[in-house]
Amino acid sequence: MPSSTSNFKRILQLPRLFFRKPTEAESVHGGPPLEFERPIPQIPWRGMTVVVVLVVIAAAIAWEFYCRSIGYAPTLNNTEDLWAMARQHVQPESVVIIGDSRGWFDLDLDELQKGLGKRPVQLAGPGSCPYPVLADLTNDESFHGVIICSFTPRLFMAPPGSPPMERAEKNVRRSQTQTPAQRVSQYLAMPLEEHIAFLKQSDLTLEELLKRLPIPNRPSALIPPPPPPYFQTIDRERRARMIEECARPGSELQRTIQQGWIPLFTPPPPPTYIPKEVFMAQMMKAIEQRFQDVAAAAQKLRSRGGKIAFVRLPVSGELKVLEDRTTPRGQIWDRVIKDTAAPGIYFEDFPELAGFNCPEWSHLSAGDSVEFSKRLVPHLRAALGM
Repeated sequence: MPSSTSNFKRILQLPRLFFRKPTEAESVHGGPPLEFERPIPQIPWRGMTVVVVLVVIAAAIAWEFYCRSIGYAPTLNNTEDLWAMARQHVQPESVVIIGDSRGWFDLDLDELQKGLGKRPVQLAGPGSCPYPVLADLTNDESFHGVIICSFTPRLFMAPPGSPPMERAEKNVRRSQTQTPAQRVSQYLAMPLEEHIAFLKQSDLTLEELLKRLPIPNRPSALIPPPPPPYFQTIDRERRARMIEECARPGSELQRTIQQGWIPLFTPPPPPTYIPKEVFMAQMMKAIEQRFQDVAAAAQKLRSRGGKIAFVRLPVSGELKVLEDRTTPRGQIWDRVIKDTAAPGIYFEDFPELAGFNCPEWSHLSAGDSVEFSKRLVPHLRAALGM
């Protein structure tokens, strides 16, 4: 008895444009099952393959030369997987840097290692709130090391659901759920990123390039300020260093980044779909909760022998004026230090730390980060009792 598959093949009507026509013997009722075959066109496949490969290589080389001509250079991407790799290096007694991009740029790992006796693990990141990482470390019962927390008031107090919180939460979540495939992918990507300039996920992907289209604000859709363009290199320890073009006085890149900070650090207007009084009450409740959560985390860390120190790193120019006006020291910094009973190092309190200038107003140059870290070490040792 013929199988259902054979019957299906016999009665199947397929387009003859792509399949050969059945022979007369195959068409006879009761003959063998029909086997339709798609013929392979007689064209020079080998030559076509060579041409396609050469075109792709030529296009990649042209794109690489173009990206380098506009200032890009090979460096690692600051991905969640790179952060997760750094998090895996945290040992029970490690020194860990957490917080925003100022801790990422300004704290030199070599100088801190010389002064503190241990090489820090860099877990700070651009535009990130330190609280999710602080909570992750203090909830890790095996950790009883030292935390150096970079303190930028607006990022430190970022409310739940905001981009600074989400960035940090995604990093923590990836470190807890990272799959072997994701880990291997990161290891395979690093050698390529270290040699190819156009592999910039935060700048040169199609998605990011489309975001640069000049779309004006509309009554019901405000366009968020764009993040700063590429101006740093990143190594496998997640050390960020400012490129020379950004540090060069008066450069176009420097001016672009300076003017970008002002809208990014300016508080957005309250939403129109909720009364202003209700919105402000919700914000004050979230801020008060953050104070309590940070104090509880610091106490939990101290209860098992760990230590934490908050560091307010240099800021310059119009950005410093804006931060001092919108987030005064007495409202946030003093409250955090008081509630946590943790030591704090505020750069303006020490002449040897206050004299540094941030080229683009928010971060130290590569050379200044080394000198600043060297001067900061004695204050860290005194604050942490090391």
